[in-house]
Amino acid sequence: MISSDRLDDKGYTSSIQNGVMKFCKGSLIVARARKTNTLYVMSARLCRGEVNVAADTVGELWHKRLCHMSQKGMRKLAEDNLVPEVKNVQLEKCTDCLAGKQNRTSFRARPPMRKKTPLELVHTDVCYVDTKSHRGSQYFVTFIDDHSRKLWVSVLKTKDEVLTVFKEFQARAERETGHKLKAVRADNGGEYRGPFEEYCRREGIRLEYTVPKTPELNGLAERMNRTVMERVRSMLAHAKLPKTFWAEALMTATYVVNRSPSVPLDGDIPQRVWSGKDVSYRHLRVFGCLAYVHVAKDQRGKLDPKSRPCIFLGYGNDEFGYRLWDLAEKKVIRSRDIVFLEEKTIVDWETENKSPITDSGRVDARPNEVDVDSIEIGSVPVDRFNTRQNRETTDDQGESAEERTEINSDEEVEEEPTVPNEGRRYPLRERRAPRRFPDEERVLLTDEGEPESFEEAKDDTHSREWLRAMQEEMESLHENHTYELTELPKGKKALRNKWVYKLKPGDGGNPPRYKARIVVKGFQQKKGVDFDEIFAPVVKMTSIRTVLSIAASMDLEVEQMDVKTAFLHGDLEEEIYMQQPEGFEKKGKENLVCRLKKSLYGLKQAPRQWYRKFESFMTENGYHKTQADHCVFVKRFNGGDFLILLLYVDDMLIVGRNHMEIRALKKALSGSFSMKDMGLAKQILGMHIVRDRTKKLLWLSQEKYMTKVLQRFDMESAKPVG
Repeated sequence: MISSDRLDDKGYTSSIQNGVMKFCKGSLIVARARKTNTLYVMSARLCRGEVNVAADTVGELWHKRLCHMSQKGMRKLAEDNLVPEVKNVQLEKCTDCLAGKQNRTSFRARPPMRKKTPLELVHTDVCYVDTKSHRGSQYFVTFIDDHSRKLWVSVLKTKDEVLTVFKEFQARAERETGHKLKAVRADNGGEYRGPFEEYCRREGIRLEYTVPKTPELNGLAERMNRTVMERVRSMLAHAKLPKTFWAEALMTATYVVNRSPSVPLDGDIPQRVWSGKDVSYRHLRVFGCLAYVHVAKDQRGKLDPKSRPCIFLGYGNDEFGYRLWDLAEKKVIRSRDIVFLEEKTIVDWETENKSPITDSGRVDARPNEVDVDSIEIGSVPVDRFNTRQNRETTDDQGESAEERTEINSDEEVEEEPTVPNEGRRYPLRERRAPRRFPDEERVLLTDEGEPESFEEAKDDTHSREWLRAMQEEMESLHENHTYELTELPKGKKALRNKWVYKLKPGDGGNPPRYKARIVVKGFQQKKGVDFDEIFAPVVKMTSIRTVLSIAASMDLEVEQMDVKTAFLHGDLEEEIYMQQPEGFEKKGKENLVCRLKKSLYGLKQAPRQWYRKFESFMTENGYHKTQADHCVFVKRFNGGDFLILLLYVDDMLIVGRNHMEIRALKKALSGSFSMKDMGLAKQILGMHIVRDRTKKLLWLSQEKYMTKVLQRFDMESAKPVG
């Protein structure tokens, strides 16, 4: 494919006449193309592909993927068909390469020589970097096998770590090749003296020192330092990353250098010479490009995004997957489920989020305003990115929703000034109450004017009804042997509780029901101490609609039961203590606490313990749960009859044809649990059930809920539209 734009830029002209297209440069015809069907096919190559579109784009992409490899090296890979997409490599001048590689002209070249076997000679050198990495490192040491020219790099905080790293390198290299390390060539640095000399002498390793002030004698190591640092500068320039990411760029450059053609190897690959195995380039990606990592199910909520933005940092080497900088979690992660956007960098992400990344590796919403300690990556602590969100969090950490105090005024509230820390000071700001809704509209849709505390219930106009409801709740607790009074053991903490009130409207002219529950403040529980597993299923809405449609079409009975204090039936496996319910403290024993023997509302494990108890009961009575929904229990009888029970926490629907079997099930349930028979099902989960059994029809209506919403926001008189 030929680019007309490039033709014009390169000074070419073209003309078409009698089915022939001619390409000219000045008065010279350089190529002709004859018409074939609807295309003009060229019979000669035009200036070695300098106006070719596809090869240029792919070549430049692979140039970036290969960490700015030279044109000569890329041609060698293309000739060996290792990168099949790249043909006729002709790279434009790369400004990133100039930023990282431009150097003075060499004085003299000599033919390269190398040893005949691996580990016969290893070149080593320590290089200093004037910028600390995220882990606080300012040095790196290189080890180069003279035979294969394979490179190993380790990042160091101090030079005295060289001996430890060298021992690890020796053990690994000897294990991989089966050869013993014979000689090491180094300069006269102090890190190669003393303990290093003693170790080499003890191991029988010949230690060769270069002449002082003559780095040319250790030229292979010196040149390799230059090579990798040129790559690092080019990669950081392209990725627009801070200098503190030099260590990640260095490891990635090393990975690619070992997979790049080498002149001393006559164009062969160091990794292939070392291991005897072919290498692949398919997994390579552009360093510093934007990447979106898939978030596992157990790490996100239902409505949370399934991916999060990251910056690609390199390859796992001894670990599986790619290494990335997580822009949300502010740390290095590894993953294999990634979508790469190789044409985008951190600059594009900053533009979208307006949060620049700084030299310390953090995202800062206000540059040059706050100086935060440098971060560390991986297994060591990572300093949090200094975002506006972190500085302006107004949430009351550790408090429950019931304990939080809302600001319901338009008055300005000043935040207390932050105490300066080592010369750093955060800017002050104003805090205001939310103004999205007037105060009178900020209510719960389920609010029916119920009391919100024990004190409110005592002062309510229906205090007698609320008191009766609380007494019934306490009687249920005692009848069920929910707790026993005891002294609080040393080292244990008693959970707090509160009364929760609910007014349930009556159906068919029946009076409303006043219900009171004692609810534990479960947010105080600690995982592994007060609870472990908490998952409990509830019947799916799809299952309810499906079973009701079966009932309508087959004219089945649909009856309803309600479990009184359902969560009180679950047996506890943990040792949990609770304060005595407010208003019902035992006289003379106010200092005692309740040791829970059964679960209570509010406990994190309460739903699960109740479900396990109910599931056990249904299994003992011959019912089995369906695979599609574990809250749908089915039992078949002789003659083809069956019963279906749907469970949504403490609400049950019983569907079947045989009245005797339905009554038997209700009797069995009432014998094991405190139940209330609701008769024919009229309402389930706020949905009104209407049936016409003569026509085998059934409707579900949420008219009451919609009316309640309209009334709450004073819209019941609004004009309706279709």
